[in-house]
Amino acid sequence: MSRPTRATGRLARYGFGTAEGDGGARAADLLGPDGLRLWRPEEQEPADEPAGELLAAMSRAADPDLALRQLHRIVEAERRSSTEGSAGGRASEGRAESPLLAELHADPGLRRRLIAVLGASSALGDHLVAHPEHCTALRTAPDGLAPIAEGRLEPAAGGNPVAVLRAAYRLALLRIAAADLTGGRGLEQTMAALSALADATLAAAYEVAVAELAEGTERPRLAVVAMGKCGGGELNYVSDVDVIFVAADDADLAAATLVATRLIHICGLVAWPVDAALRPEGNRGPLVRTLASHLAYYQRWARTWEFQALLKARPAAGDLPLAQEWIDLLAPLVWRAAERPEAVEDVRAMRRRIIDHIPPKELEREIKRGPGGLRDIEFAVQLLQLVHGRGDETLREPGTIPALRALVAGGYVGRADGEALLRGYRFLRSVEHRLQLQGLRRTHTVPTEPGALRWLAAALGFTAAPGRSAVESFRAEWVTHATEVRRLHAKLLYRPLLESVARVPADGLRLTPEAAKNRLEILGFADPAGALRHLQALTGGVSRTAAIQRTLLPVLLSEFADAPEPDRGLLNYRKVSDKLGSTPWYLRLLRDGGPVARRLARVLALSRYVADLLARDPEALRLLAEENELAPRSREVLREGFLAAATRHADPVEATRAVRALRRRELVRVACADVLCRAGALAPTPTRPDGANRPAPGLADITQVGTALADVTDATLAAALRAAQASQPAPEGLRFAVIGMGRLGGYESNYLSDADVLFVYDPPAGSSESAASAAAHAIAEELRRLLGVPAPDPPLGVDADLRPEGRQGPLVRSLAAYAAYYARWSRVWEAQALLRARFVCGDAELGAEFEAMIDPVRFPAEGLTREQVVEIRRIKARVETERLPRGADPATHTKLGRGGLADVEWAVQLVQLRHAGRLPSLRGTRTLDALAAAERAGLIDPMDAAEMAAGWSLAAQVRNALMLVRGRAGDQLPRHGVELAGVVRLLGRDDPGEFLDEYLRVGRRSRAATERVLNA
Repeated sequence: MSRPTRATGRLARYGFGTAEGDGGARAADLLGPDGLRLWRPEEQEPADEPAGELLAAMSRAADPDLALRQLHRIVEAERRSSTEGSAGGRASEGRAESPLLAELHADPGLRRRLIAVLGASSALGDHLVAHPEHCTALRTAPDGLAPIAEGRLEPAAGGNPVAVLRAAYRLALLRIAAADLTGGRGLEQTMAALSALADATLAAAYEVAVAELAEGTERPRLAVVAMGKCGGGELNYVSDVDVIFVAADDADLAAATLVATRLIHICGLVAWPVDAALRPEGNRGPLVRTLASHLAYYQRWARTWEFQALLKARPAAGDLPLAQEWIDLLAPLVWRAAERPEAVEDVRAMRRRIIDHIPPKELEREIKRGPGGLRDIEFAVQLLQLVHGRGDETLREPGTIPALRALVAGGYVGRADGEALLRGYRFLRSVEHRLQLQGLRRTHTVPTEPGALRWLAAALGFTAAPGRSAVESFRAEWVTHATEVRRLHAKLLYRPLLESVARVPADGLRLTPEAAKNRLEILGFADPAGALRHLQALTGGVSRTAAIQRTLLPVLLSEFADAPEPDRGLLNYRKVSDKLGSTPWYLRLLRDGGPVARRLARVLALSRYVADLLARDPEALRLLAEENELAPRSREVLREGFLAAATRHADPVEATRAVRALRRRELVRVACADVLCRAGALAPTPTRPDGANRPAPGLADITQVGTALADVTDATLAAALRAAQASQPAPEGLRFAVIGMGRLGGYESNYLSDADVLFVYDPPAGSSESAASAAAHAIAEELRRLLGVPAPDPPLGVDADLRPEGRQGPLVRSLAAYAAYYARWSRVWEAQALLRARFVCGDAELGAEFEAMIDPVRFPAEGLTREQVVEIRRIKARVETERLPRGADPATHTKLGRGGLADVEWAVQLVQLRHAGRLPSLRGTRTLDALAAAERAGLIDPMDAAEMAAGWSLAAQVRNALMLVRGRAGDQLPRHGVELAGVVRLLGRDDPGEFLDEYLRVGRRSRAATERVLNA
């Protein structure tokens, strides 16, 4: 064996040497002067341009080394044949001695198809080594089209019929594989072609068997009915072909049995085993039965799984009219099978038995029988066909994909679920095809050997990406599909049981509660007995309310089952129903309001915060009915509505109560839109009021949520201030304003944020300073009191601790007093706090004067001194050390943790204090806006800015999600448990572990970026 050289290194770039592990040394031997003569070792390049094109084609094969080895073997076999044909004479020199290589150079289509087959199937390669002349079956036709690959048989004339049939079968299979591997056929076309090839093979074998009958034997009327995957038109490359043999009457039985026996033998020699075990009584029963005998058996003895198998019955060979007569005769029995009391459970039990018989070491690698495999999809589809196909003939499709499409079209399966199952089915079946094509062996198990996995990933079209190999990409997609298939299998296969339980009156649940509890447990209910009690309470009786609930609950339960805590969703739904069950519009809205029921189920199952708000105000669920109702209201609309509500009441307490009720409704609106915006088809799609065909502003990102919540707080403060001023006497001309600070000032509020504010007044000319101060103080205290009165609404704390001197200083100051304090006493942290100050409500002119007064303080013209920068860093370090709660995990604390909100905000604010005096673009109160402006100004590296924005946004999203999930304030993202699962689900993700890894990774990068900015 040659040692690796720079030449073999060049060959490695074509993908050679990966499987051999020799860096391409073996490939150099096969391609060099003593091999295919396609490579010049001295020049380290292809022999010529055609050779380069052939090497490039091999580099695109699933296994370039396998393609090369097999091509070399074929050419050697061709050369041997040529040498033998020349009566021992010396073969001519040069490439001309290989007609195949010459054809590959001249015919790009042949080159692409043959190399694809050689790189993907060692079995077909072996066949072509034994029969090099069969390579020509892949030639491009004179009209430029690829060879027909629709499963036709083209047997040669003469010779042994079985041998001729075998050769024709292999040629047809070769064409199908080539079209499949080069994109000439999709999965459905490939399965249809393989099924058509099976039909043609059965028909040809049938004719051979009939021809072998003893002379004088009358041709029997014998039908061959395709079952299983062949019957469904979804056959694999290597699979038993399931059939049932049907004779017309007793006179045909003897000859028909001879033909059937011989057909099975011939097909085993030619292509694949024929399996007749699905016939009545299985392998213990007669191979062939008459039409009447079949009918008698299915009428009396057949079990549910046998009717399930008949869903895929299709005429395949022999007497086709007889086969169709047999199918039509049994159809009424098939579509009544689901009416048996045990039918649904029989189907589920069969699925469980299949899983139980899988060897434990293969369970997680089985793409057909294992959890999340093809059988999960097929059983779910077939059960739905049996249940709903009785009255809907559009569901009577033998193939899984057509049947699933029909179920989606008929509304029996949601479109998203149906698409997910279709994607999963196509992926899993594609994996199965590639596994079987490699060695033409019947297998459904993903290999564990690294080389085999690399081949499989390449054969499926996966390529390496930055940070992820092709095998890792394949595994990730496999896990995604398997997880979704497993989830939807449970959701669909067990939905009929839950629906049946819901339809049974409470006093009729004597025998079924235990089975129902088992199914509820499978769906994820931690307390299935308690869940069953809720179902009985909601659906018991014969009232119209109970009837509608029985219709709704299957849909709602499936939504609850998707949540980390299904029990909580069901409990919350019962609470809402108990309050509104007798209200005429409630159940009608859920039943007829499109996505309302599923939206309600999602928000109740995922968010305690929303559930608590709806418990206080159940009628707010009307918001779920209209798309535009789930769009946040504009700042102007909110102010007008809140002020109008306040002015309708003379009593300030009543006025504020009305304002707080409106605030509660707006919080429901924003929270529901937030929970639903990542819910796929349930996500609201509001339109603009002007009717333009454009979406209205929604909640696409965390900044929009913060803005919407800040606007609600602004409107609440404005209306409450109006009520407070109306109830408190004040000197004529007294001006009063509320300045937003902190997250309120930065439009970064969350669901449980207090309102950080400063109160400022300006006394009228000629009035007493003390009287003006007392009046302003009374207004501020009244505002805080009104918003703090106990009520069934979420409280809005008004926090003025960021005022000069903090809690020791006066609650309210005049504009002049603020100016004097900031001019003489202000410290750098106070200037930092003022970066978020903005006018909220009250006297707008006074608010503008306040902002103008503090601009020189928060945007110093000369920036910061070195000592001030050091002071900011010192304060940040102290805050990080002292304010992080005891026992908190700094890696996952959203506010004070590494790379979280505080880290990014301190870094951005330091840049603002340093440079906003000379750069007006930095003078914004929003963190991300200021960060983007700093990047545009060249003050922060774009990569650092991106990492900081990602860290801040993710931490803010998680902080809001924690509040929505828990219903209470919290900054710590847990590392496990239902709260983590709830956050992950609410944020539209699937895998908690993967999400946690992402959060930690984003936090680390954000922390590193903020440290670079802080220490610059």
